[in-house]
Amino acid sequence: MRRVALWLLWIACQDAAAAERLAGQAADAAAITVSGLSSGGYMAIQLHVAHSGRVKGVAATAGGPYYCAQGGLWTAYYNCMTPSAWTPLPRLEGLKAKAEGFARDGQIDPTANLAAARVWLFSGSRDRTVQRPVVEAAAQFYALFGVVNIPVHSRAAGHAMVTERSGGTCGATEPPYIVDCDYDTAGALLAHLLGPLKPPADKEGGRLSAFDQKPFADGDAHAISLADDGFVYVPAACAAERCAVHVAFHGCRQNADAVGERFVREAGYNRWADTNRVIVLYPQTVARYFYVYNPRGCWDWWGYTGAQYATKAAPQIRAVMAMVERLGASRTNP
Repeated sequence: MRRVALWLLWIACQDAAAAERLAGQAADAAAITVSGLSSGGYMAIQLHVAHSGRVKGVAATAGGPYYCAQGGLWTAYYNCMTPSAWTPLPRLEGLKAKAEGFARDGQIDPTANLAAARVWLFSGSRDRTVQRPVVEAAAQFYALFGVVNIPVHSRAAGHAMVTERSGGTCGATEPPYIVDCDYDTAGALLAHLLGPLKPPADKEGGRLSAFDQKPFADGDAHAISLADDGFVYVPAACAAERCAVHVAFHGCRQNADAVGERFVREAGYNRWADTNRVIVLYPQTVARYFYVYNPRGCWDWWGYTGAQYATKAAPQIRAVMAMVERLGASRTNP
């Protein structure tokens, strides 16, 4: 009996410690924008191209063109991060043809949607992890579909999320991959994607909470290298008003297991969200070493979850879009 009691107590403690379900917020699930750093930048572009009918704008820091890795880790690491004469960037016309083929097969939304997209890109001048030509190639990829005027913004930053008040020295490339360059990346990209914004709040006034990601991954988040828990920031105004949704993807080694809540609290999105009626979704990865090999907790932009990693059928893309759908559900129906 004592063993049974201890077992029941352990189950109760596990339930008490588990993150809550992601609650419906009656959000505008058709007004979606996305952004990300590094692997998160690649993931933001993948999700945008796959769901261009619903995702209206994308921003990427240190991210490259859609389907750059073409299913290969070697290509991802060399050609799509530090290209050289021996490992050049893939031909953009070939990547365009791949996207058009996916669209014809119904694996992604029609590429004609891309012409109306708002695209914002950033490359730190001291970033040696993902070099500037890669980010410029992302701009050129979108230009092939009719997107115009895509400058590549820059500061003397390392490989990191650039902020105006948080993180390490501007040129650093080290955990938590957030640097203070006296430049508000989050505000700049949100203004480009959403239009003119009200000034940010002096301090956060909304609610940042953890939620259970497992229901969006068929009950086993780790199987697709997602963490058990993700985060969502809900401004106070969104308790009564309909709000837009912005998805912010962290970079490799920048998930909560690696840096705690540094990215979700310090990347700079939340104060802008408070005054502009934007719910910020922060999905989270987890490092994996067996069966799924993703030791740095990167988002899947080269195929470790399967060949469909860049399409609407991709496990991580499906999970994130299901999270967005949940945010669009009634507040009384979590």
